[in-house]
Amino acid sequence: MEFKYSRIFLLGFGFFGISIIWSLYNAYIPIFLQDTFKMSRTVTGFVMTIDNLFAVLLLPFLGALSDKTRTRLGRRKPYILMGAPSAALMFALIPVARAYENLALFMGTIILMNFFMALFRSPVIAFMPDITPSEKRSQANGIINFMGGVGALLAYFGGKVLYDMNYAYPFFAGAAIMLLANLLVVLFVPEPEEYRVSGEKISLRKLLSETSRKSFGELKENLKDVFASHEKSLFFMLLSIFFWFIAFNSVETFFTSYAKYHLGIEESTGAFMMGVVSLSFMLFAIPAGLLGGRVGRKKTITAGLIMVSAAMLGAYLLGETSKPGSSALTDPVVLKFMVLFFFGGIGWAMVNVNSLPMVVDMTTEEKLGGYTGLYYFFSQAANLVAPPLAGAFLDVIGYKTLLPFAVVFFLLAALTMQFVKRGDVIMYKGDALDYVPDMD
Repeated sequence: MEFKYSRIFLLGFGFFGISIIWSLYNAYIPIFLQDTFKMSRTVTGFVMTIDNLFAVLLLPFLGALSDKTRTRLGRRKPYILMGAPSAALMFALIPVARAYENLALFMGTIILMNFFMALFRSPVIAFMPDITPSEKRSQANGIINFMGGVGALLAYFGGKVLYDMNYAYPFFAGAAIMLLANLLVVLFVPEPEEYRVSGEKISLRKLLSETSRKSFGELKENLKDVFASHEKSLFFMLLSIFFWFIAFNSVETFFTSYAKYHLGIEESTGAFMMGVVSLSFMLFAIPAGLLGGRVGRKKTITAGLIMVSAAMLGAYLLGETSKPGSSALTDPVVLKFMVLFFFGGIGWAMVNVNSLPMVVDMTTEEKLGGYTGLYYFFSQAANLVAPPLAGAFLDVIGYKTLLPFAVVFFLLAALTMQFVKRGDVIMYKGDALDYVPDMD
């Protein structure tokens, strides 16, 4: 199949829709849990790991399962069609469940929503390397992360307006947009011909049976590549991913709570401030991919980690020395936070855009889905650890620990990245060169 940037932009709508859902979920669910159901921050953190628990358990399996799938639609689209509509419905029902103030109903709704999101997330991610040659993957990942940034931006900025009208409106709008965005992917992004079997119906039972026997064996084999290989680049790459997602997820989960309970401003304003990260991420996602292709992914990621660490440290010092006078976006302290977060979002783009291409370029075409699942296994394992760990610090010491907690893990990631020697591709005068460690 001929590579086309237009297809990557269309595929980006899948990331656009997913990003809207998770941005709204992470911004407002912790507030619901603490305000409506009076949960502690530690327990709130545990609840916020449900999506990550599903991800750790299911994403490697589903990545491998979609690798083996052959249908008239291809190997990734059936999972989008199964997961996206169901996830959208459950997401729209979250504020309805909150209105009843019934914890069992509320928890059941978010558990089902998280399950259905997990069902199609890994296949959507694995779709990108399916239709992109190795030397173009940083640039392609930049495009789809740009689209994800647009989704997060819409969720945070538009979500504030809707939330201030009625807390249910962002959930209704987010569900509808996510559903339409993934429909665009199914209708307009063709899968490679070798993964489409004309006239053959998918045998889901046979597929599940075969994959259940093989996928965990594949995960074990892939994890052996990580831990038993003499060359440790994959291990240190995944360890770095684990560290920086602990850092980012702790801020993403608790910043609206930090804004409300520590800075004394409305949670919707805190969500808007996080939206500035998405704005700069969106603006710099494509340049970050180009930069990774030109100067090297490792150097770009390292520089990004230093930038986002500096931004979080600056935000911590600001929050400890001054407090906003109001929730207005024009408040001087709020504006300073947004400037720092804009800078941090640039660094986060440099990190996030170039990381998945490094992982998938350490394997073969046949294992793309499995290694995509491996990438998400470590990132979601980090997200499984981050909320309860950060929440425990918040309960014991207070909200002043949130941003320093993130800084420590961003810097640990920068350190471990220095031991990664594979997975880099540098563009030189239009040609792709494999990364040679001695060139550093």
